[in-house]
Formats: sequence, structure tokens, C-alpha cells
Amino acid sequence: MRCAIIADIHANLEAFTAVLGEIEHQGGVDEVWSLGDIVGYGPDPVPCIELLRRYNHVSVAGNHDRAAIGKLELSFFNPLAAEACRWTAARLGKEHVRYLENLPLTADRGDFLLVHGSPTDPVLEYVMSTGIAARNFAFFGSAYCLVGHTHVPAAFKEEDGSCRSVAMTPGIGMMLGADRLIINPGGVGQPRDGDPSASYAIYDSRSRIFRLFRIPYDIEATQQKMLRAGLPVQLATRLAAGR
Repeated sequence: MRCAIIADIHANLEAFTAVLGEIEHQGGVDEVWSLGDIVGYGPDPVPCIELLRRYNHVSVAGNHDRAAIGKLELSFFNPLAAEACRWTAARLGKEHVRYLENLPLTADRGDFLLVHGSPTDPVLEYVMSTGIAARNFAFFGSAYCLVGHTHVPAAFKEEDGSCRSVAMTPGIGMMLGADRLIINPGGVGQPRDGDPSASYAIYDSRSRIFRLFRIPYDIEATQQKMLRAGLPVQLATRLAAGR
């Protein structure tokens, strides 16, 4: 089975469409695994929800997904993010709210646990260091955990009682073996590693290879939509910097 692994679409339809187009160009997948934050920040929350729902997919809830439906206090967000959350909430229909309400905090897919933040705190914790990753290995029993939230591709391996970072190079496959891993495929709609191109991954269960990909998209089109919608200018400009 081939699975596309995506995170942090953030209502960026141009980025999401580019990723899905590239996936189809590569032969398609059997399932799409979404690691949360379908909405928030970007100008197209409803189209992104509807596009994801066309695919055979499983998705967990992210912090922006929950904030948009009143399930997370806006005090957890910086002022710009909170403003975007309020803008998003005002544009969701009942069907879209119901979809987001039904997203689980975690999901199990064979050898994988899917969460947005971390196994310890599925909604809010950022797995950004070996120290945080090391503590989280005790909180899931599967071989691998897939996380989002940081918008930065990363992998952490539990090995001989310690934890180390594993290099993630776009296009270069990573064989998944006996060592337990926490893996982040990076962000589709708002990358923050200095590369503005959309980030995603594909996992092939037959070969057991996990492969990271980066794909350019029409950033200016997304920015213009955001400005016309009245979303904060800073949220639009950061897309070009990948920060």
C-alpha cells in the first residue's frame, strides 16, 4: 500500500493542489494520511476541506482545526494566528464544522500512530528536539509515530536507549526497520524551514521506504487571495520566506 503523508495544509489551496497533482503524477496512492491543521492562516479553508474529503483519507485534528470550531481557546495563539482563526470560523458551514468536530486526536494505521503535536499532547506540543522526542517514545506503543505542527521535516530515532536526529533529504528514501521513529513530513501550506516549497511524504508499505518530497507552488496567488480576504499581511509575506 502507498500512502501520502501530509500535514499543515493551512487552507493553502495552491500548495495542496500542487502536492496532490504531483502525487497523482507519481502514480497515486491508496490512502492520504493528514496530520492536522487543514485550516488556519490561509484563504481557502472550505475548498481544502472539500478537496481532502474527495480522497480515501484519515485525518487527525490540529490546534487550528479545533480553534476554528471553538474547541480550543484563542489564548493559545499569537494575535495574528488568533485573527486568522476567527476569520476561518466565520467561513465554515455546518457540514465543515461537523467534519472538523469529528476528527480524532490520534489515529492508528498499522505500525503508525498519527498525531498533530505529539503522543504526549496530540494538539499543542511541538516535537522540535531530541530531548522532547526522547520523552515521547514512552507514550506510544507502535513502531512509528507521525507528527506535524512544527512545519519542519524531521525524524528522530530511538536507538539503544537514546534518541538521535535522522537526516531527511528530499527524494532520498529512508528504510523503516526495527528502530522506532518519530517522523514529521513538514508543512504543505506554510513551510518553516527556510524552503517555501510545499513538503510532504510518501510511504510504501511493500518496500517499507519513506520518502520526503518538496514541490513548488504559486505562492503569489495564495498571497493575493490572503490580502484580498483581509488576512494579516505578515501571514502572507512569510510564505515566500518559508518561515
